[in-house]
Amino acid sequence: MNLLDQCNVLITGASSGLGKEFARQLAPRAATLVLVARRLERLEALKSELERPGLTIHCRQADLSDRTEVDTLLAWLASAGIPLNFLINNAGLGDHGRFETGEWERTRQMLDVNIGALTRLTHALLPILKAQAGAAILNVSSSAAFFPIPKLAVYAATKAYVSSFTEAIRAELRGTGVRVTAVCPGPVSTEFGRVAERTASPEPLEAPDALRVSAREVVGDALRAVEADRARVIPGWLVALTVAAASLLPMALLRYGLNKRAR
Repeated sequence: MNLLDQCNVLITGASSGLGKEFARQLAPRAATLVLVARRLERLEALKSELERPGLTIHCRQADLSDRTEVDTLLAWLASAGIPLNFLINNAGLGDHGRFETGEWERTRQMLDVNIGALTRLTHALLPILKAQAGAAILNVSSSAAFFPIPKLAVYAATKAYVSSFTEAIRAELRGTGVRVTAVCPGPVSTEFGRVAERTASPEPLEAPDALRVSAREVVGDALRAVEADRARVIPGWLVALTVAAASLLPMALLRYGLNKRAR
């Protein structure tokens, strides 16, 4: 049986965007979905959409930027005794604009969600995952992880952490039956860009249409990468080619482009 068939999966950030699409694509195959997000009403609406005989869906409201709420979620998981064998760390926040003019509270939340909650959940749930016959962790990183990007300085840095962390624990968990994969999407048409904008002085996040990949394609590629036990996947051939080409540039030339973007 494929690892994803009859899986018991926890998805963070499941109320919109990629998280919602992960739930939709896994619902026909999974035995249990644990959907986690701040907006409970959206989770309940998604549950109504996905319900079918043989599928159990739990909706858990949690603000992952609040460590107390992360601990509450973990306590509930321990008491529920769900034999999780798939963890999708999808929840993430962005902030588009110059670092010095950003609100510290927003920056803190981004650090706590993108790095803190992802690391805490992985650490706490690893014993459960390792106890299963086969298990997987899928961390949602970004193509921004490969570069220090002006006006996305903290976001890009958090995603660099996610990619590095994923590679490291993948190596540590070799032979344990737990697969670890990072998906690094480029521009995706979700709420992320709008939420990342600053209302006081908006600087639109723009990307060429040719680089945009649908949420459906990103999620499909990510799940196939998990099934194939791949370390990393960059959805969209043009995004993957762009990342590969840019990574070959000399640092001096890359800095020139980054400085131009910053101006």
